[in-house]
Amino acid sequence: MELKDLFSKLISNNETHARLLNTLSLMENTGARKISACEHKTDVTLIILKHAAEEHRHAYYLKKQISKLDGGFCPTYSDEYLLSPHHSRFYLNKLDVDVCRYLKNELGLSGQELRFAAYLLVTYAIEVRADELYPYYQEALDEAGSKVNVKSIILEEEGHLEEMIHQLKNFSADWETHAQKAVQLELDLFKDWIAALNNEHQLV
Repeated sequence: MELKDLFSKLISNNETHARLLNTLSLMENTGARKISACEHKTDVTLIILKHAAEEHRHAYYLKKQISKLDGGFCPTYSDEYLLSPHHSRFYLNKLDVDVCRYLKNELGLSGQELRFAAYLLVTYAIEVRADELYPYYQEALDEAGSKVNVKSIILEEEGHLEEMIHQLKNFSADWETHAQKAVQLELDLFKDWIAALNNEHQLV
């Protein structure tokens, strides 16, 4: 199923749509927490603070959009209020583990260097994904005439991708090779997540 078609089906029911928003909010919140976890104790840049703050804002914004669906849906991130909770909850953690393993094997990194390099590559891969996913979601919302919108997130995610590329260029002259590996690792997880959403939606 095409991504926009999947979104169109998920948003056709308010309760399922609320769970989709809650799931995306959870994933944005997980990303924000992982960014904060990788920070150096003293060497914290403005761009990292900005990025963490904006990811937290996205989590809040998506959660707040649920109120537009005319129901008291999804008060927490408990499994019953998520779509494909296992895949959604551990998506970023699995990507982080896979990227860290790659960096250890290829570059021999460890400690703070490993955490920062993983932050760069994981975030890059997620921003590439966000640049595809949110526009499809917005297109489905527009076609459905939904009160929900994610236009502000789309604009900020585009800026995040540019910022990550700038940081990656400073990280390594061979940044594109490493970034492409992260994108490949993320693609496998994304396919599993979409398959899980498709399978679950057949039961809704």
